[in-house]
Amino acid sequence: MANTASAKKRARQAEVRRQRNVSLRSRVRTFVKKVTKAVESGDQQATATSLREAVPVIDSMVNKGMIHRNKAARHKSRLNAKLRALSAAA
Repeated sequence: MANTASAKKRARQAEVRRQRNVSLRSRVRTFVKKVTKAVESGDQQATATSLREAVPVIDSMVNKGMIHRNKAARHKSRLNAKLRALSAAA
């Protein structure tokens, strides 16, 4: 446990940030899962809509420094590929 006042404050700040980061990370995962479920259901319109909702959330996590821009690009690319595969199959 922290001994000095400044160390105690840093510990409090770290905990607040950790909680926020957990929430933001969970939000990204939720939006990615929504797209994946829409793909599995086979509904092309729902997939396109959920992808349109997920992309800004993923981009905002990059701006906040939560995930690396390459990871965000990878997520968006893979989700978009699933949408294209779904439309090609239809």
